[in-house]
Amino acid sequence: MTNALTISSRGEKRRTATAAARRRARSARPPWEEPPTAVGQAAKGITLGGTLAVILVPLYIIVLTSFSTPGAINRAGGLVIWPDGLTTETYRQMLGDSTIVTALGVSLGIAVVGTAVSMVVSVLCAYGLSRSRSLGHRFILMLLIITMFISGGLIPSFLVVTGLGGYGQWWALILPGAVSVFNILVLRSFYQDTSSELMDAARMDGAGEWRILWSVVLPTSRAVTAVTALFYAVGYWNSFFNVMLYMPTESQKWPLQYVLLTYVNRANGLPGSVNAGFGETHAQTAPLSLQMAVVVLTLVPLVIVYPFVQKHLRTGVLTGAIKG
Repeated sequence: MTNALTISSRGEKRRTATAAARRRARSARPPWEEPPTAVGQAAKGITLGGTLAVILVPLYIIVLTSFSTPGAINRAGGLVIWPDGLTTETYRQMLGDSTIVTALGVSLGIAVVGTAVSMVVSVLCAYGLSRSRSLGHRFILMLLIITMFISGGLIPSFLVVTGLGGYGQWWALILPGAVSVFNILVLRSFYQDTSSELMDAARMDGAGEWRILWSVVLPTSRAVTAVTALFYAVGYWNSFFNVMLYMPTESQKWPLQYVLLTYVNRANGLPGSVNAGFGETHAQTAPLSLQMAVVVLTLVPLVIVYPFVQKHLRTGVLTGAIKG
């Protein structure tokens, strides 16, 4: 029993010493780096605090205004800075409106389907271009790069999509912008530096290109894949311009961002709500609070998804951009 306690105590001390050594290694400065000065530390704190304030203060005002009553918005003269007469009536009416609920479902569907289509095309294209033995990969790569600097323009794109029968169709909101050449180049540069030893070992075991892509390349490039998927998802979620082009009159197909655009630009109220003015006590929902509530609703999915991908941002973007 005594020997077991002694061994356990030694193991605990060893783990403690190892953890302390790791903390010292992380905090140790390179010999060429000077110790921080008080002025430098203060400047960093002020800079970070100012940046944080620029980001959080507008969000705070938007959220607070969305929960404010018409009277509070009237007294504040617009956006509310200090809490005054908070209510959830705007959100109850907004979530009870079929237009908002349908638009939210449309946006989620476009983001999910569009991201899946874009990732499949981008990953396959990037992997093919990363293999030096693939047929015509240099010519195809040059064509893709040219499209980054030269495009046909808005009118030819509109004529092509409408000529293919895309006016008023769901695919017109996805396929015209399904591929980003920049994302393909980032993925390609990352795939080019995938360990050739792993690929050769997989080929010796009888794996084909599809198996190598699925079992070797993708597992070793989770960071850049996650970041690319995030870029595509955010792009689809925030997109509204294609709606203006291909389905401007079909409100049942509008995504949430286009509904937000109509509410902000036209100050529309919810169907059936009473918007008699900020100063009227019987007004249930102020147009400004409705606009801010829709803005908050558009931000919620991104706020939920971002923490799961944030750890991959620096690794994926910087590594993929620096390589090759």
